[in-house]
Amino acid sequence: MKLSPHFSLAEFTNSATARRLGIANGPTLDHIEAMGHLSRAVLEPVREQFGRPVRITSGYRCPALSRAVGSSARSQHCKGQAADFEIAGVSNLAVATWIRDNLRFDQLILENYVRGDPNSGWIHCSYRPDRARHSVLTYTRRKYWKGLVA
Repeated sequence: MKLSPHFSLAEFTNSATARRLGIANGPTLDHIEAMGHLSRAVLEPVREQFGRPVRITSGYRCPALSRAVGSSARSQHCKGQAADFEIAGVSNLAVATWIRDNLRFDQLILENYVRGDPNSGWIHCSYRPDRARHSVLTYTRRKYWKGLVA
């Protein structure tokens, strides 16, 4: 099922952890609608800007899967509103900075980025049509920093 021109439901629900643990990572129609909003508002513009495929490393997570990967069952991933992603060959800091400066979003986190290693870590971004906190954080070794810390 296509959520937008370049993103599918299968990309959002793919999880080796879910397969390994036998967790059914099935979203509801509301979750699928939220993933479509995120795809069209954030992921498609990022793909267009950088001219390369965007690889979703973690999209929708049911509450059991979220707990299994050490996250909260209240995570925006569990609502279909968030995805972790990267673009091969493009600095995660550059992508996060572009999102911060150009897109409407709820939360943006540059996660586990290491200065001097442009492809380290990944980008977490969430989107809700009804709320845009424009919260920007950097997460490193269990610490959050306000803004993009390079």
